Amino acid sequence: MNNSRMSTCFEKLRAKGHKALVPYVTAGDPDPKIVVELMLTLANSGADIIELGVPFSDPMADGPVIQRSSERSLKNGTSLLNCLDWVKKFRKFNNDTPIVLMGYANPIEKFGINEFAIEASSSGVDGVIVVDYPPEESVEFCKLMRSQQIDVIFLLAPTTSESRLKHIAKMGSGYLYYVSLKGVTGANNIDVNDVSNRIEVIRKNTSLPILVGFGISSPESAAEIASTSSDGVVIGSAIIDKLDSAYRLGKNPIDEIAVFIKEVRKKINLSARVLSK
Repeated sequence: MNNSRMSTCFEKLRAKGHKALVPYVTAGDPDPKIVVELMLTLANSGADIIELGVPFSDPMADGPVIQRSSERSLKNGTSLLNCLDWVKKFRKFNNDTPIVLMGYANPIEKFGINEFAIEASSSGVDGVIVVDYPPEESVEFCKLMRSQQIDVIFLLAPTTSESRLKHIAKMGSGYLYYVSLKGVTGANNIDVNDVSNRIEVIRKNTSLPILVGFGISSPESAAEIASTSSDGVVIGSAIIDKLDSAYRLGKNPIDEIAVFIKEVRKKINLSARVLSK
């Protein structure tokens, strides 16, 4: 069963006293030819789960960095079918690291929801985040995904009420994704104390792991979030910035990302170690 990868991942992290490191990359950016190698590099450099972004022409929850990466990816001809194919190829080399597809409803609905559920499962996808599927309209979608052993992961905002939080927590599986600030991805004004307090409220309403993303731009800010009672961090815009910069400057983007992820992993582990004392 696919979602056993997710639960196994969090069990192993808890046993080690570690926090999850979850990098986000936009599939097909900067170069479709390196997607599988990039995913393998992320896993080999310390990523626990990989969020693979499905490019979309109107990524409303994303800031300029990820918006531009979606535009570049679409210009490269990336489709949802390509994304599933890359996951399938990744699975030939790595059958342990959970893969979560993150994107928007339009490409899935164009593909066909039933077809998507079946293809995603057979490709080795473990979870999906569909940013513009509100929980109230996702009941059938959740049932369909779970019938294929795929987790549906929901976002929680700083403004989410406790009653709505309870509803989302019941519907979601895999983990909950807490958006650390009011804004889009790539913003850079996290209040760590506020995040910490909010996680405590969420924790009272769910047994699911809680990951924090949006606004985590460096190994240091990742470590700050890891020092809270969160179960891990999601980092996206900073990775995409580094990939784009390396590609444009003629450097090896794979090497640049390996160094960055290893540094984030090291800082997160040190932070979690301090927390556990």
